[in-house]
Parts: sequence; C-alpha cells; structure tokens
Amino acid sequence: MIELGGGNGGPAPAGDLIKDISEAEFMAEVVDASMKTPVIVDFWAPWCGPCKTLGPLLEEAVTAARGAVKMVKVNVDEAQMIAGQLQIQSIPTVYAFWQGQPVDGFQGALPGSEIKAFIDRVVQASGGDASGGLDEAIEAAEEMLEQGAAVDAAQTFAAILGEDANNAKAYGGLVRAHIAMDDLEQAEAILNGAPAEISESPEVEAAHAQLELAKQAADAGPVAELTAAVEADPDNHQARHDLAQALYAQGDGEAAVEHLLEIFRRDREWNDGAAKTQLFTIFDALKPNDPVALNGRRKLSSMIFA
Repeated sequence: MIELGGGNGGPAPAGDLIKDISEAEFMAEVVDASMKTPVIVDFWAPWCGPCKTLGPLLEEAVTAARGAVKMVKVNVDEAQMIAGQLQIQSIPTVYAFWQGQPVDGFQGALPGSEIKAFIDRVVQASGGDASGGLDEAIEAAEEMLEQGAAVDAAQTFAAILGEDANNAKAYGGLVRAHIAMDDLEQAEAILNGAPAEISESPEVEAAHAQLELAKQAADAGPVAELTAAVEADPDNHQARHDLAQALYAQGDGEAAVEHLLEIFRRDREWNDGAAKTQLFTIFDALKPNDPVALNGRRKLSSMIFA
C-alpha cells in the first residue's frame, strides 16, 4: 500500500488551511501568506443565509486540495475597512489572492462542482497541483491492476476515494479492480452507488462498459463451435455476434470488433442495431487511444457515412 498525502507526507492540519481572521490579521494571513501559497478569502456575515451554504463547500474544496491552497474567513461586520477597500457590495463574496494580489473571485453561492473548478483554476494559476498527490496514487493503483494485484489496487483506489469521494478515476478503477477479482456483484453495487457528480464521467462510463462485457463473458459460448457456425453460414448474425462476445472474453478484442463490423456491413439494422451497440460498448470499455478502439471507430464511421 502507498501512503496518501501531500508533498510533506500528509495533509496539512485543518487549522493551517482554514482560519477565521480579523481585519488586523489580513495583511499577514492573506497578502503576505499568498506570496507562497494561494489564499482564498471568504467574506461572510452571521446573518447571511447563502454564506452558510457556501462556507462548508469552500472548506471541503480547500481541504481536498491538500495544502495547494489556503482559506481565510472574514466577517465583514467586523472588517468594514477591508470590505470597503475591496469594494465588496454583497455577500458572500470570495476572492483568491496570489502573490499579494486578487487574481480571481465570485459573488453568491455556487454548486460544489463550480467551486472545485474555481479552486483548480487558482491552484493552476500558481503553478501548483490541486490533486494533492492523488494523481500519483492513481497511477500506482493502475500499475498494480495491470500487474494482476487487483486486491492491492482495490485497497488503494478505496483509500483515494477516502480522500476525494468524487474522484472519477479512482471510482472507475475500484470498479475495474473488482471486475478483475471476478466480483461482478460488488462491482455493480459500487457503480450503482456512484455520486451523481461523476456518474456520467468517462471513467465511470468506461467501468459500466467493462462490467457489461464481463457479464457477457460469463455466458460466452465455445469459440470453435461458433466459428464453425459462422463459416457454415456467414449470414448467421446471431452466431457471429455470439462469436464476437466469446472472442472478446478471450482477450481478442480486435477479432471481436471485426466480426461486429461485418454484421454491421451486412445488415446494420439487425436486432435493433445490436452490432453497433456492442461496438460502442467495446469502444467505451477500452482506453481512448487503444488501437482497437481507434481503428474500429474509423472503420465504423466510414461505413456509416459512406
């Protein structure tokens, strides 16, 4: 197992990342501190309803960045001079400071996805890494999975999700690890519980496709018999479709795609377009730069638009 954490071996304590400050502390905690690390300033007031919604979401996003950005909270009722200098006319107002200057900001409450995007922009503008080292952990887990250490990979992906529950790469990886362990029931349960924010992400969609193919593999027929059936009757589309499933289950994705393309070439509407549907399932399951997916998509497109 790898250790997750920031560059110094772990996440910064919450007290170091998020503070309530007074007007007198603004210069030291915002202007001076932002010379090294971006500082998010949340201007709020106890009577402000939207502030109570925005504040926790900001804190969550800042914590997830694991030290790449800091946050201070300023009560405008107690810091009227600073609020006036920055021309804050309504709250909540959020500013991001980098190297002593405001570089980004927004007014009003935003959804979590937009707040994360805001934090990412600020961190990237400072040349930092908002993932807090999680990308390296994902790469390590993917390597474990490729080497057949599915259990270790699953544990690592789960640890990453403990740090960032909406990490689509880790979520998809966890599903694929359970597929590799032939635990399809658990893989499906994990997919069914995917957070709405990432349920349509490419990584989760790919995991869905891989699970569907894994289910098909469990029922795949014998390749030799299906091959003989197709050779005896090239227009037996069902046998060819079953053969494609069996070939993919054996790891021959290229041959599976060729047979599905042949069905599409002969009768693209067969079985409500089953060949095209299966092709897209395979393409979604493979990496975007996989030669089988690239070549298959190109051939399918040439048939569609011929």
